[in-house]
Amino acid sequence: MNQQLVDISKNVLQECLGLKEKELFLVVTDDVKKDLGESLYEAGKLIGAEAMLAVMKERKKSGEEPPASFAAAMIQADVVVCITEHSLTHTQARKNAAASGTRIATMPGITEDMFLEGAIAADYVKVKELTESTTDLLTKGEFVCIEKDGYTLSFSIAKRNGIPSTGMYLNPGESGNLPSGEAYIAPVEGTANGQILVDGSFAGIGRLETPVLLTIKDGRIVQAEGSAAGRLLGILGDGDGRMLAEFGIGTNDKARITGVVLEDEKVFGTIHVAFGSNNTFGGAISAGVHIDGVVKTPDFYIDNQLIMKNGAFI
Repeated sequence: MNQQLVDISKNVLQECLGLKEKELFLVVTDDVKKDLGESLYEAGKLIGAEAMLAVMKERKKSGEEPPASFAAAMIQADVVVCITEHSLTHTQARKNAAASGTRIATMPGITEDMFLEGAIAADYVKVKELTESTTDLLTKGEFVCIEKDGYTLSFSIAKRNGIPSTGMYLNPGESGNLPSGEAYIAPVEGTANGQILVDGSFAGIGRLETPVLLTIKDGRIVQAEGSAAGRLLGILGDGDGRMLAEFGIGTNDKARITGVVLEDEKVFGTIHVAFGSNNTFGGAISAGVHIDGVVKTPDFYIDNQLIMKNGAFI
């Protein structure tokens, strides 16, 4: 076992999740990420926690629920880390465990390289400050307009609350991604219209060699163009998976575009949109899938006020 991974895992568990001796600590992993899961498990034991490792079959797509027994164990634990190939972030299992007081970090698709470099090494006090101020803008806002390379997408966020994913989950019920650094919100269903050029990456697809142009009408993708378009629509399916579910803003200045959306969507100077489920963070869509797409160097406005120009906060 790579001792450096265990040491980094120990630091992450203590600094970002506040794991303490004798706390009940659960690592939820799958066959793909089992080796990294074992590093977290060993780190938990070093801290003196009552550590458990639960390995499941790989899920088919992000947003798919884990087995019921795993969901029940998540509720019972003090701290949970979900280190899986596909994301458990937007699942009922994660939501229910957080509601019960569990502190949770999700690490979908994380690689050994991401453990050793990039976003995990950020100053999370600084990330937390920027994330919370950006979240406040979203909560107070009513209308978003995104512009990129001549294409425009607009939608309502009225009466929706922004969600901070700060990378620090120290209080009962706090949860989010690790590595982290994003503020996000569930747009009002059916209000999105226009086009958006996704040129960074898509969850489940990876880094994009060529952009994907999405046309959205009344909140739903009605057309996708580009070499990865067919694959994207296949993952989303023909139902509510094609509905706009999320608008997010990256706030981690150490994050890189790697092709793994866990890190990509945190990159400072990017925004992301997601399609599918959002009922776990203030929306009304339950689709069994949640797929994020990252947009590099955009402009965007909240209530006609320019917030970001070419990827730089104003």
